[in-house]
Amino acid sequence: MLIGPMGAGKSRVGHRLAASAGAPFIDTDQRIVERYGPIDEIFDREGEEYFRIIEREVVAEALHEEAVISLGGGAVLHPDTRADLADLQVVLLRVTPEAVAPRLAGGNRPLIAEGGIGAWTAIFEQREPIYAELADLDIDTSRRSVARIVDDITGRFGGAA
Repeated sequence: MLIGPMGAGKSRVGHRLAASAGAPFIDTDQRIVERYGPIDEIFDREGEEYFRIIEREVVAEALHEEAVISLGGGAVLHPDTRADLADLQVVLLRVTPEAVAPRLAGGNRPLIAEGGIGAWTAIFEQREPIYAELADLDIDTSRRSVARIVDDITGRFGGAA
């Protein structure tokens, strides 16, 4: 299970981790897009509250599958999701504001559309205590290759995160 802020590399690491473990990969944000359309459009059309409802449904479903799973940055805000993660192997991928800024450039992430890196930093600081509480392993992706991050995870969990 991969958690962390926007732009930390959860999807990239998750794909590589799943391949190395011979397991399927589930990106819950991608599942939402496949079922409901682009996340920024969901926010515009229905609002964040609606998005969090469908996010929780997709996350709950994914947690019943045998796979490497990447959760959207805000999925951990739901208390039921936090409870579900308590018995799972959870990896927090974190990144510095300086390293994430180019990763987010040109994106369409609704929560930082107006405030840019300042908004990203505020969101991360708000969520960081939750991420830290849930994490069994905490990795800064700012200056590490995906291969090295995957090696750290598989060294700790054998690829079952």
